[in-house]
Amino acid sequence: MLGVIVNAIVIIFGSAIGMAVKTGMPQRISEAMMKGLGLCTLYIGWSGALKGSNTLVLIISMAIGIIIGEGFDLDAKLKRFAQRLEQKFKKEDGSVSLAEGFIAASLLFCVGAMTVVGSLQAGLSGNYEMLFTKSVLDFISSMIFASTLGVGVMLSAVFVLVFQGSIVLLAQVVAPFLTDAVVAEMTCVGSVLIFALGLNMVGITKLKVLNYLPAMFLPILLTPLLANII
Repeated sequence: MLGVIVNAIVIIFGSAIGMAVKTGMPQRISEAMMKGLGLCTLYIGWSGALKGSNTLVLIISMAIGIIIGEGFDLDAKLKRFAQRLEQKFKKEDGSVSLAEGFIAASLLFCVGAMTVVGSLQAGLSGNYEMLFTKSVLDFISSMIFASTLGVGVMLSAVFVLVFQGSIVLLAQVVAPFLTDAVVAEMTCVGSVLIFALGLNMVGITKLKVLNYLPAMFLPILLTPLLANII
């Protein structure tokens, strides 16, 4: 768990630095940075989406995932949970909410092969090299994103701790299911969600991306199932 704990801690410190910078940042620069980060997020999402090789897995995962997410209305539940905290941290202009920052950062820090493979290596062999490398990247990213998205980025460290920690602790159990093909399809679906975040950040859409999140985990079941059928 050392690598996961380090990863969460550097996100907290990086976010603190980013929020300190944000305090003295004029609103017009903050808004421009939001658009710029949105464009970068679109690129990250597009690049990751190309890692998938089975479009059918993506389509079915999104369809079923949205049904599950909308059924539980995960977005509304998180926003209700964050509402009281948000009053303390949200800027008076209301430009970015705690929930928005949390969702965006959690996906950005947890989607990708480095997260899954690094956590598996830590759990199976105690090799933290990939998670330490990811921590350096997340430290830089958390500073940049927290300077615009605020304290929600810092709170994403909790999601990182739970998500990556779960993979580490269950590595012996889940490793046989997280094949290269499954990881690639999970990355593809997750990256499509990141692309949706980018659309929200640049102001094109107002998608409830959290309600799509269950789709990211469905390739674990669908990839081997469709491989046997097709």
